[in-house]
Amino acid sequence: MGRFFTFSVSRWLGILIKEFLQLKRDRLTFAMIVGIPVVQLLLFGFAINTDPRHMPTAVVMADPGPFARAYLAAMQNSSYFDLVGSVDAREADALLDEGRVRFVITFPAGFHRDLARGKSPPLLVEADATDPMAMSGALSVLAHLGTSVFAPDLPGLARARPPPIDLRVHRRYNPEGLTTYNIVPGIMGVILTMTLVLMTGLAMTRERERGTFECLLATPATPLEVLIGKIIPYIIIGLLQVTLILAASRWIFGIPVRGSLPLLYVMVLLFICANLMLGITISSLARNQLQSMQMTIFFFLPSILLSGFMFPFQAMPGWAQAIGNALPLTHFLLIVRGILLKGSGLGLLWPHIWPLLLFTAVALAAGLKTYRQTLD
Repeated sequence: MGRFFTFSVSRWLGILIKEFLQLKRDRLTFAMIVGIPVVQLLLFGFAINTDPRHMPTAVVMADPGPFARAYLAAMQNSSYFDLVGSVDAREADALLDEGRVRFVITFPAGFHRDLARGKSPPLLVEADATDPMAMSGALSVLAHLGTSVFAPDLPGLARARPPPIDLRVHRRYNPEGLTTYNIVPGIMGVILTMTLVLMTGLAMTRERERGTFECLLATPATPLEVLIGKIIPYIIIGLLQVTLILAASRWIFGIPVRGSLPLLYVMVLLFICANLMLGITISSLARNQLQSMQMTIFFFLPSILLSGFMFPFQAMPGWAQAIGNALPLTHFLLIVRGILLKGSGLGLLWPHIWPLLLFTAVALAAGLKTYRQTLD
């Protein structure tokens, strides 16, 4: 007992110096200690913004009068809208379905005449409501834009009741503007990213630490055979997770499934493979399980912040969107929301499918290369 309560400063200093030397030798851990706070600071300070601007907007112009042109100019000056051109109603629907615009503004016939006569002409605003938070700021601007735009040309407008225009907002794909329609499908991608990359990232490092990896190296199995053999169980786990999330989203949260379930599962399988290939690459690079977890966190942090899951993707600066477009979660979220909420088919989803295919191919090539280096 006396030995337990004694304290030697020299022994304590020796242990302290030994720990600092260990940290110095473990450069990856030291880099994560410094890198993760720096990444968080940069992302939250420069990339994250909950008030998106410059939303792509199409116009259906049935009455190209001066009042309509003045209203469009005010929308452009507000910085919330970027007008992409005038289209017809069918083209406007296609642009919304493809996700190329977030708003469609329709000026009906007789808009100028009714406004000049003191009536309140309707102004239809169709909004892509798959992400309700992304459109809230822009809609609040539209609600007050009419009075400020038309006041100089219509004296007494400030005292007019009702308002000068009848703003009719049609929230497409999410009529009630429920955030669960955006969050719950996104949870699917976040859970798959977090669990699959982490589990496969620990797979090879665990064997290396336990000494069973040498036995695997002694077998005649090729790198491709080993990689495929390791990922099959995790593919099954991922599909089970997706099935549970889909069941909960349908029967608990009431989220509709407007698209094809078989197509959704094919896309899920592609996303699972992308994450598993990345996890295998991490496990080949990491020397121990701690390093594997650190590398997984370093990948997961920008994925959840820059993918559009927590914060509107359109509100991020260009450099942050470029990083986000390189992450598989960004495209998977758009695919899932497109299938569940819009009923999108393969043609509309292709712009988000090929980045997943490219990421999977690059991760597979990197995993095979690092595995061969491990063999050497």
